[in-house]
Amino acid sequence: MSLSQEPAYTNLKSYFVCGFTDITNQSYAGVSGRHERQGNATTTSNGAGPHNLQLFMLSPDGTVLHCLPGYWDPRDLAQEMKFAWQLNKVYTDTSLNRGQKNQLFKQMQLAHINQHPVQMSRRSHMQGFDQQYEAQYKLDSSDTILDTKLAKAGMEESGHPPGQAFKTCDVILHERMAKRPFMPFQRFDVANYSDYGKPRYDKNEDGIDAHSGRMIGEHHDGPTIGDQATADRITAEHKAHANGEKTQHEAGQWGQNSASANNWSGQSGAGGSGWGGHNYSSAKSSWGYEDAHPKKMMKTK
Repeated sequence: MSLSQEPAYTNLKSYFVCGFTDITNQSYAGVSGRHERQGNATTTSNGAGPHNLQLFMLSPDGTVLHCLPGYWDPRDLAQEMKFAWQLNKVYTDTSLNRGQKNQLFKQMQLAHINQHPVQMSRRSHMQGFDQQYEAQYKLDSSDTILDTKLAKAGMEESGHPPGQAFKTCDVILHERMAKRPFMPFQRFDVANYSDYGKPRYDKNEDGIDAHSGRMIGEHHDGPTIGDQATADRITAEHKAHANGEKTQHEAGQWGQNSASANNWSGQSGAGGSGWGGHNYSSAKSSWGYEDAHPKKMMKTK
């Protein structure tokens, strides 16, 4: 629903060529509740449902500029679209070699975390059941956990780790992208990139009264999208890893068919302004950003 709301909708219409691919049968895809096209839709927190949806922003040649796992609020999605435009300027800058571009990519991804509005960070808290899942099955290995001791203590005390033991999804997003500079879409390891939280996600939209917001029906046994056996296998994999056991499918193998990932791709246009330009001046761009020259971010010897 975020793609059809402002300000994301206008940015998509003006600066992107959009498409999608169904990942229902991919080995890493999760399971989600199904609801009718005219059924209820509801908002959730940024980054929720990462196994079920990935939003890619690509250059015209298919290079991944940015990828957002799960749902994102349209206001925050618009912020990340603008950031992808900045990355595209670096990618298309002929005065930079590939090593310099990769270095800038990493620096810009990590620096963008501090540019997020406070409201965006608040909208990006990880769902409680996803936090519990990470603490239960990936306590010592998950990069989503900020304080392992705090998460462990919470699990031992109540079975529910405190939220402050976890990074927010907007931080997780940029930290993971920083390790994947300008990768071809066909080689992007979607499985590992989007792997956090439960492999099943359902907001039960069609069981919510559109006016009161209250649940009006039980939909836990309702129709789903995806293969429950696959979701069960992913959970079994995580449980086995937590117990130090070897498994048939290692996490690094899940992304072999990543070219079929569910995505919409933003392709940059040519020209001297908007998406395709190389304008690194300090003046405000058409997107509303103060653009510093990216070369200034590189460390020089």
